[in-house]
Amino acid sequence: MIKENAIVVSIDKDVASLEIVRNKPCGLCGQSRGCGISIWGRLFGHRPNIFKAQNTVNANVDEIVVVGVEESALLWSSFAVYGVPLVLLILGAMLGSLVFPSALHADRNTALGAVLGLFVGYLWLKVHNQGRTLDARYRPVILGLAEQSSNVHVQCKKR
Repeated sequence: MIKENAIVVSIDKDVASLEIVRNKPCGLCGQSRGCGISIWGRLFGHRPNIFKAQNTVNANVDEIVVVGVEESALLWSSFAVYGVPLVLLILGAMLGSLVFPSALHADRNTALGAVLGLFVGYLWLKVHNQGRTLDARYRPVILGLAEQSSNVHVQCKKR
């Protein structure tokens, strides 16, 4: 299980809205809460990434908790987000050049096939993501309240 500290932003019944907190600021943008690469942060502002989890430890607002997610779920999600659209982009480029082998517009057909493949990958990802929200393996879990210690590792203290 991959663990990270998060701060409780709000609570709605038994669901807590959480935001990841880094121990030290990001080297690119200097943010310790939320995520923003320096160029994108300047263009769009540093928006916090807030997600929800069941509040099984009865944490209160502004408390820091330890959140965990299954490693296999994270690996599969990374493959789904990056690998599948990339494979479909390459397949689309290959099909675009094979189906329309015009010597005059071969690069254009390859580029259009690649864009079409990437679009199909985007559509697949939207549909696939909606189905994964129902699967409990892909949901973050609050493991306990964070307890600061002299160690680098974060330990959980149960309520």
